[in-house]
Amino acid sequence: MSANLPARMIAIGFAQPGGPEVLQPVELAVPQPGPGEVLIRVSHAGVNRPDVVQREGKYPPPPGASPIPGLEVSGTVVRLGEGVDGWFPGQKVCALVSGGGYAQYCLARADHCLPVPPGLPMDQAAALPESLFTVWHNVFERGWASDGETILVHGGTSGIGTMAILLGRLFGLTVIVTCGSPEKCARALELGAAHAIDYRATDFVEEVARLTGGEGVNLVLDMVAGDYVARNLRCLAMDGRHVTIAVQGGARAEINMAVVMTRRYTLTGSTLRPRSDTFKALLAQEIADQVWPLVADGALRPVMDAAFPLDRAADAHRRMEAGDHVGKIVLEVARG
Repeated sequence: MSANLPARMIAIGFAQPGGPEVLQPVELAVPQPGPGEVLIRVSHAGVNRPDVVQREGKYPPPPGASPIPGLEVSGTVVRLGEGVDGWFPGQKVCALVSGGGYAQYCLARADHCLPVPPGLPMDQAAALPESLFTVWHNVFERGWASDGETILVHGGTSGIGTMAILLGRLFGLTVIVTCGSPEKCARALELGAAHAIDYRATDFVEEVARLTGGEGVNLVLDMVAGDYVARNLRCLAMDGRHVTIAVQGGARAEINMAVVMTRRYTLTGSTLRPRSDTFKALLAQEIADQVWPLVADGALRPVMDAAFPLDRAADAHRRMEAGDHVGKIVLEVARG
């Protein structure tokens, strides 16, 4: 290692799947960037639902990915791998990674990084990649959302939900969300949702019909699956699109395919982590072109919930599992 970089680092890992308490500090060798990679001294790491599912043993990292949790980071480039250009040591970046974010140093594909513009705090930079890549791809690429359409988003105050509200507002969508309390509904409306439905107090299918004059929504962004799918389809307008990005309510769904045919529905879904490096690079480039100018001028900022020191990753997971958060949870690894 060069004189200004240590040989060892602290990361947060787990020996066996389990509850938040299995997350423990471990000492590891600082990784070395391979061709096309950069090494980032991590400032902050985002905490996401897939991290929790991985910790539970239900979402193993893809082949070749770090077993350390963490799918997004912000920090400073400290070393370049072979063939990397466009980045330089000392540059502040945020990155989508396939693992390894809960650590003092993290490898990232150079073409999965985005520059941190002046005025964007590093904690907010770390909170952008996972939700931004996910929402952009699934709402605008897979879901074909366009100006003037209406979208229903479940989990409206989650990291994904808040990003969907923000992007929807910026790109001309009418966003209807579901939330689990009046307080969360009020917060979603503050963020720019056109309507917020308390799903514990109201049948969201009936409420969507009322809000849309019986027409339905053009798109559903679904994180629940299970028995929500059939209910979601009842919310869709003719030619509606249904995009599933998580299966928190169960992986199996029973639907009436005759309804799908007669109303010309499109059902799709995706998971981001296993996608190829090339796909993620192309997605990063599209986001750099279409969305990053809004970040640079301050029009798009993630909704932040809480920051925890790296050694309190277990507490960050407990907060996420409690379901009380609004927006993004991050780990503070180092300042700067």
